[in-house]
Amino acid sequence: MKLINTYTLDVKKSKFIAYYYEINNKEEIKEILNNLKHEHKKARHIPYAYKIDTLEKKSDDKEPNGTAGLPIYNVILNNNLNHILIAIVRYFGGTKLGAGGLFRAYGTSSKEVIKK
Repeated sequence: MKLINTYTLDVKKSKFIAYYYEINNKEEIKEILNNLKHEHKKARHIPYAYKIDTLEKKSDDKEPNGTAGLPIYNVILNNNLNHILIAIVRYFGGTKLGAGGLFRAYGTSSKEVIKK
């Protein structure tokens, strides 16, 4: 596994920290997610999406259904990425962003983190 890039987006005092990893297997994903949870103990959510050949998954991590994992996953698919994990740590800033706001924030963070 290799951390390729990070990107931070602030939206209405919420902080979205995107991590872009090159991965080889599911065990690396578990290790990365555990490390992020340990490093960001006060974060509310860590949604993610990954693709390893035909193995793919997305998770909203308790964000409203379809507002976090899906926009991350769409960026992976639309850019033909493979052996990739994008995880985004969210610190809640006190203002609810709504489904559209969350979808845009996770999508923007994902698009920006894959730029090298």
